[in-house]
Amino acid sequence: MQVEIMEKENTKFSITKRIKSFQYAFQGLKTLLKTQHNARIHLLATIVVVLAGFLLHVSKTDWALLLLAIALVWITEAINTAIEFVVDIVQPDYHPLAEKAKDVAAASVLIAALVAVIIGALVFLPLLIH
Repeated sequence: MQVEIMEKENTKFSITKRIKSFQYAFQGLKTLLKTQHNARIHLLATIVVVLAGFLLHVSKTDWALLLLAIALVWITEAINTAIEFVVDIVQPDYHPLAEKAKDVAAASVLIAALVAVIIGALVFLPLLIH
């Protein structure tokens, strides 16, 4: 293990490897959208929020809040999906702890989505009321 860490630390910078790492990340995004129905809902919500932001001319501060909320939801959805995939590898049969791990990971997405809705309401409701 120590040798592997040292080898990684001594590895020279490589543009090719950096490009490859972006390709892996985009493949992960493709997998997320292809396999997770909720990710497609998040995509639709993202598009609606971004369009509304442009149409309602939200402030830079509000854009920052909206983008952070969007990122929070996407990040938690991606981590939740990764956890589900790993749990399925490690424990393909039903196990109560595997179920709990998946439920807690899903709860993180729910929390992020609820916070995003609250942020969206704080940003958009005053603009829609006036």
